[in-house]
Amino acid sequence: MRPAPTILHLDMDAFYASAEQAAKPSLRGKAVVVGGLGSRGVVATASYEARVLGVHSAMPTAQARRLAPNAAYLVPRFSLYRTVSEQVMELLGRLSPLVEPLSLDEAFVDLEAGGMADDSVSARTTGERLRTAIREVTGLSGSVGLAGSKMLAKIASEQAKPDGLVLIEPGTERELLAPMSVRTLPGVGPATGDHLRRAGMTTVHDLAEAGEAELVRLVGKAHGHGLHRMALGLDDRPVVAERDAKSVSVEDTFDVDLHDRVRVRAEVERLAVRCVERLRSADRSGRTVVLKVRRYDFSTLTRSETLRGPTDDPTVVREAAARLLEAVDTTGGVRLLGVGVTGLADFTQEDLFAQAADARELAARSEAPGKPAADDGERGGGPADEEPARESAEQLAARRWPAGHDVRHAEHGHGWVQGSGVGRVTVRFEEPGGPVGRVVTFRIDDPELSTADPLPLVRDPVDYSSWPASLPKSRSGPLSAAGGESRP
Repeated sequence: MRPAPTILHLDMDAFYASAEQAAKPSLRGKAVVVGGLGSRGVVATASYEARVLGVHSAMPTAQARRLAPNAAYLVPRFSLYRTVSEQVMELLGRLSPLVEPLSLDEAFVDLEAGGMADDSVSARTTGERLRTAIREVTGLSGSVGLAGSKMLAKIASEQAKPDGLVLIEPGTERELLAPMSVRTLPGVGPATGDHLRRAGMTTVHDLAEAGEAELVRLVGKAHGHGLHRMALGLDDRPVVAERDAKSVSVEDTFDVDLHDRVRVRAEVERLAVRCVERLRSADRSGRTVVLKVRRYDFSTLTRSETLRGPTDDPTVVREAAARLLEAVDTTGGVRLLGVGVTGLADFTQEDLFAQAADARELAARSEAPGKPAADDGERGGGPADEEPARESAEQLAARRWPAGHDVRHAEHGHGWVQGSGVGRVTVRFEEPGGPVGRVVTFRIDDPELSTADPLPLVRDPVDYSSWPASLPKSRSGPLSAAGGESRP
């Protein structure tokens, strides 16, 4: 535990939904739900307007529609979210060399390591300036928690939501934690929480009073020891600078189980290309290709193939994924497919063309006369030359024009998809920072309508290239007695 609240935890407020509201003037102040929109879709993020109606993340979208039938339901735009996340992480990196991202919208920062704070006053000033910078650069709000440990900083940011700052003074940890639910502590999930409840422990105070020996008896030595320390407000975990990702992957869940073997293979190849796009955007390559298949009965299979060296060649990854599929029984249907690459490196082998040639040669040999075809029906997939099952007009429209995604029309300019179906796509033409736009409906094959990249949420952001030079540096001296909560 530190003697000053110099660990900062930032959590962007309803990140995906807030980004969509900022990008779409007609959705500001309205219920917005971002996630999968099919019958098996799951909510990724709900705006605060949707949350008051009972909608929350990880809820099935079908249930969310019953609770909030008038909300806007949008498919995620991860390219936009990643761009905004990079802007936020750049600001955090200017505060300290020790930034530990937890996700696109959440991170710990060691302010002391960056010389930005060594007492409550300088920590609070830095936190408030950070929130202002984030709003001016991205147009979005974030909540900040400040404390002497990571655990308490995260608890503080949760208390600060939405759009606030809470600072926990060192020395007040036990008093603050005592009345909180045991579920507040990291690592206490539903099962552990229920186990503790049956033992008569529902608050953090109960855990502290029970003692380490009793907790070890209830939940085991490792967990019991850590749980008792956290109940006392003790957490010595350091902020660890960003670690390299161990893998890159993409996956899709299908509204209707896929039975056609040719269609399954086409989806695998499409996912492989998407995976390589993400790999290249991160300037990485990978050596092992992984295929994930979830079947109709929810059983999940993974298969992998290790190449001779790292690659970011879409042909190599696509053909490796296709070969892995040949060893998977898809009888009965497939509900989810995923393709990933592990064994990441920041370089590629010089013989990528040889790898691709080897892959093509192997595929050619498998289809040569006297050899069984790559998909001969023995695994329940049907003949290799079978035509893929035709998608309905609604499925085609939804795939081509996902709700919420960006489009451009030759006459009307930039807009976003409100919905599609029955051969039509409805578009609202508006831009971030502008007025509410008008709605126009087109045929899904209108030659003047095309997909587009997301626009910046802030047209002319404040220049923070010299930030945080304008921030007052930390000053030595006694801790300020001021603390608690500060909201705009």
